[in-house]
Amino acid sequence: MRRLKILPAILMLLAILILLTMPIAAAAQQPTTVSEVVDKVVRQEQAEVQLLRQYSPLVETYIQNRRADKQVGAVPDGDKYFLGRAELAKDVELEPLELEHSAGIKHKVLGGWSSFFSTEFLPRGFLQMIFLDMNGFDRQHYKIEYVRREFLGEVRCLVFDVDPLPKSGKGRFVGRIWVEDQDFHIVRFNGAYGGSSMTSHYFNFDSWRVNTGKDQWLPAFVYCEQGSVRDAQTRRMGFKAFRAQTRLWGYNIGNVQGEQELSKILVEGANPVNDQSEAANDYSPFQAERAWARQAEENITERLERQGLIAPRGEVDKVLETVINNLEVTNNLDIQPEVHCRVLMTSTLESFSIGHTIVLSRGLIDVLPDEASLAAILAHELGHVVLGHHMDTQFAFFDSLRFKEKETFWHFDFARTPEEEEAAKQKGNELLSNSPYKEQSIPAKLFLQALTSRAKEIPNLISPHLGDSVSTSLTVVASAFSAQPSSAEPKPPPNGIAALPLGGRIKVDPWNDHLRMLKSKPAGTLAESERMPFEVTPVLLYLTRQGEHTSTEAASAVAAKSDSETKP
Repeated sequence: MRRLKILPAILMLLAILILLTMPIAAAAQQPTTVSEVVDKVVRQEQAEVQLLRQYSPLVETYIQNRRADKQVGAVPDGDKYFLGRAELAKDVELEPLELEHSAGIKHKVLGGWSSFFSTEFLPRGFLQMIFLDMNGFDRQHYKIEYVRREFLGEVRCLVFDVDPLPKSGKGRFVGRIWVEDQDFHIVRFNGAYGGSSMTSHYFNFDSWRVNTGKDQWLPAFVYCEQGSVRDAQTRRMGFKAFRAQTRLWGYNIGNVQGEQELSKILVEGANPVNDQSEAANDYSPFQAERAWARQAEENITERLERQGLIAPRGEVDKVLETVINNLEVTNNLDIQPEVHCRVLMTSTLESFSIGHTIVLSRGLIDVLPDEASLAAILAHELGHVVLGHHMDTQFAFFDSLRFKEKETFWHFDFARTPEEEEAAKQKGNELLSNSPYKEQSIPAKLFLQALTSRAKEIPNLISPHLGDSVSTSLTVVASAFSAQPSSAEPKPPPNGIAALPLGGRIKVDPWNDHLRMLKSKPAGTLAESERMPFEVTPVLLYLTRQGEHTSTEAASAVAAKSDSETKP
């Protein structure tokens, strides 16, 4: 009996000893000196370069030149834009999403590949900034010195200063790196490549990577800035001061949704129910026409989603559809098939409708100041839906979707005729005048004013890929709100913002393209120079860790896990 009493105590003691030794064993595997940490960082970065060769993400680079302004210090003064597919297996090769030098086509890639090339900028040069050093990051080429510990969001990092050793060659990185302290991946590096000359110049940049699964950190964002509008040296070097952002996404697009659907477990009863009633189960010609148009729009959105140009359905779509529902309910509309909203992944400002699907670009949602301004855009597009404006139903045939990726912006065109735009403007006016947003005209009008005043400085940002310019959609704002006299000059409220900087609303998961709304604290009182409508700004990512995913894991599950782990 006594032996039986002692046995549980022994088992308890053994369990405690095992738990106590586990951290010791784990700690034994971790580097214990700065030198060992540096060796681990070097090995991880060399492995990172090889890991990235398996991916071909979409890459978007947007550049704003800057000039001096007496009131706010600096404002945009021209821009450039590039969108392409990275071929990281070939180092930093880029395939533009356009057809160059083809007769009779409409160049939808803004500025084009050839016009992007100039004495100032090379697209692959901005893509190169996702790598610290592709073939020489080691102790033989660099001096790496420990600085301190620091948190980037929820991720604790070790901070190091990095300098190339003498005679290590040109193009070596000089600056600072942040290394997460679990697996020793570089998650951020800030600096420049050394060795500029009269024929080539390296720019300052801040490059970020995000965690997309266990032991995997992928490049997501690069911010670049060079020169000052008040710097005489910048003017002497012969180029304008500028700011630029490079975004990467679509690392794991394509077959994820299909694999998820295929792996679903479906349970069917032993005796399936057969409807023997006399219910109306046949389709009328009207229903067949609607179904045919719906198939065409679903084919289009599915193709664009598989290319990474439209985000998977998620929480941002629900926000847009809530506004659509407000417009429908207050106008006693019962639209069938129901209206859906989707988000175009690009930074360009554009909106369009594909049948009963309304598409707004991520860039447009980012800069809108409030819900009333969003409602003005959506009301215009909803006007097209209510009026039944035609869409090309040839895309209901699946063979019409078989074309090369670079032909996408040439193949799809959702721009409207002037007559359709005018009719949608009038219908949007009617929808807004009956909506909960009819008393909220000032922010929307201020947004239109800001866009109009900046249009000449940001032509590529407001030029559409697939639809109409957002300025066309916003003409409805000028006369939409019946409660506000058309002659009244809108005045901004105290600390009001006419338009947000780029990236002001949405956070992108570069692995699966899921979008969610940013959760940031109020900025407080803003100086005039801090308002920065439609401008490129520095980025500060709130880094988090995600659990391990497999190639067959549902993208929605990954996004849900990310949301649950991220703190506001």
